[in-house]
Amino acid sequence: MSKFGALIDLDIPVLLDFYTEWNEESNTMHAVMRDVAAALGDKAKVIKIDIDKNPELAEALRIKGLPTLVIYKKGEMKWRQSGEQDANSLIAIVQKFI
Repeated sequence: MSKFGALIDLDIPVLLDFYTEWNEESNTMHAVMRDVAAALGDKAKVIKIDIDKNPELAEALRIKGLPTLVIYKKGEMKWRQSGEQDANSLIAIVQKFI
């Protein structure tokens, strides 16, 4: 968990995508997250977290639906939503926190 704290305690927004390989909606988000990361460049960080490999973190954050997208900035959760999003919507949401 201390690694997670260091991950989200940045001065730029950190967009987390909680997913699993077996979840169809999660898999469709892979390309969207690539587009978001490319569009935002170094103004934000985009990180994918497989909940099958990080069950303690998923439980601590009460991740139920997939994909779950969360934005942190300076260690504080700023936004959270479950379900698919399109790239333009996500980029606009992240830009609010830049």
